[in-house]
Parts: sequence; structure tokens; C-alpha cells
Amino acid sequence: MILASQESIREWTEKGVWGKKTLIDYFKENVTKMPDALCLVDPPNKEALVGLKPERLTYRELDRAVDATAEALIARGIKKDDIIIVQLPNCWELAMLYLAITRAGALISPLPMQWRQSELEYITKMTEARAIITVEEFGGFKHKELARSIQAISPCVKDIITLPEIREMTKGEVTGTLDGIPIDANDVFTLCWSSGTEAEPKGCPLSHNNWIFQASFCYETAPIKPGDNLITAGPLVNMASVGTVYIEWLMGGGKLALHHPFDGPTFIMQLMKEEINYTLLVPAIVNALLKHPKVDSFDLSKIRAITIGAAPPSLWSVQDMKRRWGIDFANIWGQNEGTANVAGPLDIPDLEMRINHFPHYGKPGSKWLNVSTLRSNLHLKLLDPVTKDEITEVGGVGELWYRGPNVIPGYFKRPDITKNAFDDKGFFNTGDIFQIKDNDCVGFFDRTKDIIIRGGFNISAQEVENMLLGNPKVLDVAAVAMPDEIIGERVCVYVVPRGEESIDLEDIRAFMKEKGIATYKIPERLEIISAIPRNPVGKILKKVLREDIKKKLGA
Repeated sequence: MILASQESIREWTEKGVWGKKTLIDYFKENVTKMPDALCLVDPPNKEALVGLKPERLTYRELDRAVDATAEALIARGIKKDDIIIVQLPNCWELAMLYLAITRAGALISPLPMQWRQSELEYITKMTEARAIITVEEFGGFKHKELARSIQAISPCVKDIITLPEIREMTKGEVTGTLDGIPIDANDVFTLCWSSGTEAEPKGCPLSHNNWIFQASFCYETAPIKPGDNLITAGPLVNMASVGTVYIEWLMGGGKLALHHPFDGPTFIMQLMKEEINYTLLVPAIVNALLKHPKVDSFDLSKIRAITIGAAPPSLWSVQDMKRRWGIDFANIWGQNEGTANVAGPLDIPDLEMRINHFPHYGKPGSKWLNVSTLRSNLHLKLLDPVTKDEITEVGGVGELWYRGPNVIPGYFKRPDITKNAFDDKGFFNTGDIFQIKDNDCVGFFDRTKDIIIRGGFNISAQEVENMLLGNPKVLDVAAVAMPDEIIGERVCVYVVPRGEESIDLEDIRAFMKEKGIATYKIPERLEIISAIPRNPVGKILKKVLREDIKKKLGA
């Protein structure tokens, strides 16, 4: 399924950033180079998750499973460009299915385990999915029953395939007939979905060439190297894990360890046992790791570096990682739509600057214009949300518009949304607010909906959160706007105390005043909470908290 326009294919091919090589080609090369090397590792708690013992596969074993499964899918009637919905937890079979479904000529559409009737019904109708692959039950929820209910109202769904059936497929015959199935580098490799916390999920189709550019970008900027031992801490369903770990593993070889759902002690054990060199973590996990009561006993000396994404990291956390284990970090920002930026130690050596500076690619006269052939094809601009005028002055804040070979051609079967998301020059409106920084850089300011506007002053919720994460009494925190009749909005913070610590609003205010922050940014209400609500990839569900504080104010 090729969705990119011929104009885009011609442009990026002529510029040398799109080619004919597919992700299957990269994988097969690694199989040939190191057939007996350890390739893929199950989470150690797999038996508790799905009733199956954890396994460890070599490249040869995984390759055979991929081809056998692909042939079995074809035998069940799967055809070129069929869409297959996959709802599985992180296990080697899920990682394998990305390749097997592609080898069969079809297209994988992975979904989080937490999604239910509403999301599956909408996505099945939108995609006309040919099959659903899932588990009988996970976390007390009967996923197969859900799939059956979807099938009953969606005649397009011909097959419900469970994990045990997939495992049987992996043992089937391999005849070599797959080589006759054409796979183009511009074929869509994945159809992932936006989180849908504010509205219906939006389909984000990314091709082999989109993903190859994205991973090459990471290899060039983040502290990752071919052959690294990698681990995914989040669900293998979208940009956070697919784009920063999985695709890099396919291209660069090495070992991929899987983890899901997130469990602190198990994850720490995996980091040490599997001798992990690199991964991506969200700030909440980094903070929890560093504030763990046994942190002094962790041997993380094999970890060379991590990228921190989903939100900017706090300064204290990256300083503490460096102090404890010598771990360096890259600040990474991205979306399921393929947009991405990385601030790595090679481009921005100063650690304190790196937490809130990204290269301003495409800026006229900047030092980033010719930094590499790859990155010269990225272009970023900030526009005023109202006037659409471009913002160029240092300190200016606006919506980030992004153009590059890694961006989706448009939302899947949603030309109405696509039309409003792109301008006539091919720039995509990310919807995130960035700020023009010094040194030819931009910095993440906040998501449009998360900015707190107090008496005309724009307050970044992320800035407030990162400062408070430095408080030893705070384990986790989220800042949101609470309505105010006089000045519009004020800052409210939801705080998870660390351990048995007691904390009140005056503690919060005193801590922030001591840091020298502007007084209008200091919280004016504190809500103590047992856990910050987050979506499957770790992003804070600000909408839930905004609704909660509105109800409390109304009461």
C-alpha cells in the first residue's frame, strides 16, 4: 500500500534520503551476518501475562518464525495490502508479527492493550481490517470476546487469530514462496494511531522509507550504535517504542529485550541482566528510578546512554544519572505522525542546555543547514497560532510546523483532517508550542492545550513540573490550569508524595521561590494524588486532571 504522492517519492528519492531497500532487507542481512546471535528476548514475567514461558530467540530462529507465519497467513487468505489489527502485549510474537505480516504483503495496525470497544470498532470500520490478532485474556479483560463482538458488526473481519494459533503458525512449513510477494520501500510498514485522549484516534501510516529515515536520524544524533543491546519499556505500538528502539534494532542488529507492562523491579533487573546499552525512557520512569529506595545498589554501568522522550527531562534527573553511572542522555521529541527532533551530546554538548534546546533545522543561515546530508532535508518553523506569521525572534513562542522525509503523507482515510494539518508547502502543524532559543535552536514550550494562561502570561506546565520533580518529597507531579474568574487561569499541581513524605502547598511554594522562578508561575492550589493518570505511552492525561479540578471548584 503506497500512500505517498509521486511528487514526494520523486523529491526524497532525488535527494538521496529514500531508496529501494526495505526493513525486511535490513533484517535478512542481519540474519545472514549473525544467524546464531541472540536476537529477541521475552519479558521475564511473560507467563504471568499470557500463560507462556519466556523465550530467547536467535536471528535464525526468528527468521524461520517470520517466514512460517507469513506463509500461514497467506494460506488463511491474507492478501497484498490487507490490514491486520494486532492487540498483543510486548512479547517476541508481537515483534515477529511486524515482519511476518509485512512478508505476507499485508499491513500491521498495532493497538494498545488498554483500548476497548469504542476504539476497536472505530478503527476496524476505518481500516476495513481483514483480521484481528489478539489474546484470549489479558489483565482480567477478555480480549478475544471483544474481537468477536467487533467481528459480529464488521463483516470485513474474516479471522480472529489468538496468540496460541500464531505460535502454531511459527512452526509451520517454509517453502520459499514469499520471495514472489513484492514489497516496495514506499509501501506502508505500520499503521499506528494517535492516543485518542481528546478525540477519535487518527491513523498515521509510515512507510519503510519513512521509518528508515527516522532510525538513521536517531543513529546520527542520539547516542545509539549498531549492535547495541536495546530494551523497550513501553508498548510496542507507536513512535515511542517502534521509532526509537524497534526500527533501530531491525536496521542495526544487536539484541532486543522486551518489557511490558511497566514494572519497576522487573525492568531494573532486565537492565542489569541483559546488559542494556541504550533505550528510551519517559521522564516519569527516570524519576522513579532515581528516587527508588535501593537506587544505590543498582549496577547500570553497561548503559551508555538513554533518550528521554514524551516530555522534556528535568535537570536534576540527567545530572544524577551522569553522576551515578556516567549515563549520558539525548533529549528526544516526536509524534506518531513521524515528526521528530533529537538533541544529542554531539550536537549540544552542554547538558543543561540540552534539556530544552533542539536544533532549528532549516533555519536560514543556521549552523544546522549543512550539518549532514540526512538532516539538511528537515525544516522547522514557528508560526503565530492566530496570525500565522512566522516567529523568528529569540524568546518568541508559536506552533511548530515541520517538514521532512519522515512525516506521514496524511492521516489514513481522513482528507478532512489532513487538509487542515498541512500547509501548501508540505509543512505539518504539530500542534505543539515551541520557543525560539539562542544558538540556532528551538525548545519545547508545551502542548497547546497544556499551556496555562494566568493574567495574560503564558506558563509552561512542563517547566513547573520539572522544577518540582527536583523536590525530594515529590515522586511525581502534573501541573494544570484551574479556571479563575478574575485572571483567567491559575496553576494547580497534582502531586504524588515520595514514600511516607508529607507535603503541603506552602512546601511547594517555598521550594519554587527558593529556585527563583517568576512568582506568577508558582502554584496556587495543591491536590495530593496516589498516581498521576497517564496514557499507554506515559503521557500525562491532562484532560482528566483539568476536568477533576473543575468539578472540585464547582463543588
